Amino acid sequence: MAEVTASTARVLDAPADRVFAAVRDYSGARQRILSEQFSEYEVQDGGTGAGTRVHWKLQATKSRVRDCLFEVSEPGSHQLVEKDANSSMVTTWTISPAGDRTEVKISTSWAGAGGVGGFFEKTFAPLGLRRIYDELLTNLDKEVRA
Repeated sequence: MAEVTASTARVLDAPADRVFAAVRDYSGARQRILSEQFSEYEVQDGGTGAGTRVHWKLQATKSRVRDCLFEVSEPGSHQLVEKDANSSMVTTWTISPAGDRTEVKISTSWAGAGGVGGFFEKTFAPLGLRRIYDELLTNLDKEVRA
């Protein structure tokens, strides 16, 4: 199995503290910024940053739905890590101040399939996930400007 990685980044016109507060707010802002590919969203424990357990289903393609149960940690300043209890998927949000602006990077990796299926997964899954993340970042930008 090969590791599959998808990532994207964007600079937002908002201070890093405001952006990070929204990203770690699973009980409010995070649910509001989700795109239509996410369903059955439920905060199971916590709700703000480290210690949060949150469930959702991610409709990655028409036929591919991931049932995710993330446990959240904060290993560094302005960094959030979501580890899926149901798979090898790990998503890292990194929030970096850039003057009055903020760079937000989302990176997800998981153990992909082997063989021909793995080749297609490694080739196409990151493209689809980047599209989903681009929409999330657009929604996050609107959220932190409101």
